[in-house]
Amino acid sequence: MPGARVESIVVYTTRVEECRAFYAGLGLEFTRERHGEGSEHYAAVLDGGGVFEIYPATPTRVTGALRIGLVVDGTGLPPGRRTLRDPDGRTVVVGP
Repeated sequence: MPGARVESIVVYTTRVEECRAFYAGLGLEFTRERHGEGSEHYAAVLDGGGVFEIYPATPTRVTGALRIGLVVDGTGLPPGRRTLRDPDGRTVVVGP
């Protein structure tokens, strides 16, 4: 049966550094990037090869309501499933 995998998740925010710190606290390892004349942003490679990116918002590029589910290891969070909110109020479900 054919499958799908996440290639990329891009979050646009006016709180780039706060969001980077939040997701880094969940175990994502970010590098700063810029492609050509594009915006400087952060990218983290996920298990399976997908990329999670945080870009600065613009008047035409803002991420609204979004629910993100992440399986993370070594975050220092107690075991179990948790529902958190990132700095922009997006729901982030973290669990094993």
